[in-house]
Order: sequence, then C-alpha cells, then structure tokens
Amino acid sequence: MRAPFVTFEGPEGGGKSTQVARLARALGAQGLRCQITREPGGTKLADQLRKILLSRSTKDLSAQTELLLMLAARADHVSNLIRPSLEDGITVICDRFVDSSVAYQGAGRGLDPALIRQLNDFATGGLVPDLTLLLDVPVELGLERAARTSRPDRFEGQALDFHNRLRQAFRELAKAEPGRVRVLDASQGEEVVASQVLQTVQSFLATRKA
Repeated sequence: MRAPFVTFEGPEGGGKSTQVARLARALGAQGLRCQITREPGGTKLADQLRKILLSRSTKDLSAQTELLLMLAARADHVSNLIRPSLEDGITVICDRFVDSSVAYQGAGRGLDPALIRQLNDFATGGLVPDLTLLLDVPVELGLERAARTSRPDRFEGQALDFHNRLRQAFRELAKAEPGRVRVLDASQGEEVVASQVLQTVQSFLATRKA
C-alpha cells in the first residue's frame, strides 16, 4: 500500500501553507517521512506555470487557458513528484489539488465541473487524496489576512462575489465527500487550528493502519 496523500483546501487566507508546514514538522517528529508541496507548483515546470497563473500581468487569461495551464502543471507535478514520493513510502502533504480546480475554474470561472473532473482524472492518472483538510474561513477575514502578507495575486484580486462562490463550492464538496474531506474552522487561532489538524490526521492514520 502506498503512503498517504493529504491535501489542504479552502478559501484564500485560511492559513493552508502555515498548517502544511506545521503538520509536516509534527509528523516528522513522530518518525514519519513527509514531502510538502503546493499547487500550482512543486516541480520546475509547474513552478514556471505558477508564475503565469498567479501574475497580475496575465489577468486576461481565458477560463479555458487557465484550466489547461493548471492541468499541465498538475500532470507534471503528479508524475514527477507526488506519485514517486508516495510509492517510495513518503507521505505527501499538498497545499491545494484537484478540489481547487473544481472550485476556482468551476464555481469561480463558470466551467463545467464534470468536464474539470474528467480532465483532472486524465492529468493525474486517477490519483485522489486519501484525506483532505478544508480550512474554512469567512471570505472577508480570509482576504484581509492574505493582504497582510503580500500584494494580492491574480486570484486574490478577484471580486468578492468570486470568492463567495469559491467558499460555497468548497463547502459543497465537503458535504458530497464527508469520508475524505474534513472541515475545520480556520477563523480560530493558528495554534488551535494546528492542534485540530494534527488530531484529525493522526485519527486518519490510525484508522488506515487498522
């Protein structure tokens, strides 16, 4: 059996990157080998595509172009980092994955969610996370947090309605797949969320070993 594949999802400003790093450190201290990564990104090619996708200078990308660039980045990411790590017994913890495409390019851009899933299945070879942690946060709070750390990127700079659609899409995904997706209130303090994340993952790992 391959190693666990854990993903973090949610609206902007939920603290995903912070919690990914904290979880990897906590699991590493328990002797578990971990690989942290992110999307778009994770490989040299995917990181180059990330720059295009997030740059405010490419604000005129069509929804179709955006999706196809994301899929290209994801295909390379899975083929050259995620799947080899999992097969080598390394737990992969990823900041965003397929669920983000369903939310951003589906609910956000208006593309067909069924088509997005079909194309993602092709790009990933059918790879599905074993556990997804949805860090849910009210849109206004999340955007306020994100603005404190850096200038808004192409996605963060979208209108409020866009972000409300994203949040709703993530919540609907969680309702549709309660066995895989666990929702955590990311409006709480970092330490509280980190404790809940670790507890959730440890419970999942214990069940997986049983």
